[in-house]
Amino acid sequence: MEELLKNLRISVSDSLYLKDPESSELGRRIIEHGILLIDKIGFEKFTFKKLGAEIHSNESSIYRYFENKHKFLVYITNWFWGWKEYQLTFSTFGIHDPEEKLLKAVEVMAHPVEQDIRFQHIDEMALNNIIINESSKSYLTKKVDEENKSGCFMLYKNLVKRFSEMIGNLDPDYKYPFSLATTIIDGSLHQHFISQHFLSITDSVDENNPSMYFKNLVSNLLNISDGK
Repeated sequence: MEELLKNLRISVSDSLYLKDPESSELGRRIIEHGILLIDKIGFEKFTFKKLGAEIHSNESSIYRYFENKHKFLVYITNWFWGWKEYQLTFSTFGIHDPEEKLLKAVEVMAHPVEQDIRFQHIDEMALNNIIINESSKSYLTKKVDEENKSGCFMLYKNLVKRFSEMIGNLDPDYKYPFSLATTIIDGSLHQHFISQHFLSITDSVDENNPSMYFKNLVSNLLNISDGK
């Protein structure tokens, strides 16, 4: 498994870019500094003109890769979900007990993100901040159905399917594996947001982090003995 992951490349739908940013040094710099800039100033204030100034390149050079900043946001959001699926696969590989495997999967999804040195041009911690604070803007649009049909959200859907399969392997009779999978994946982001901005209305403080909450939730729903 380790050998296979050395040359791992997360493939995002080509409907999201005009030129694959992973195909050139400039493209990778656009991704790297675009993530850092959105994390710093927010998506609303983010423009390709500002990004061009950051990377010392013309604004027009960025438009050769991405049609607009919305497509850029959907791109990096999908990259994140592809990366999370890779983490899920790697972290649960070799775990045969379905209870242990599912709890590990919950931990991977809900635990705070750490830097991954395999992808040196992407700051996963900065990207995680964007996912928590900005990712809903990638799909709460009038064009969401059109973009979904073109495959823009395939990596997110793949992650949900993989997660739901783990739930089904533990309890084939459980009627809502997809709903539970999306509740954990999206709910963990929401709990991280709440714990950062509305601390008075969350239990996710100190050791009671979102990972502990969702492991407890899953354990009670599916009668897992060890959900601590």
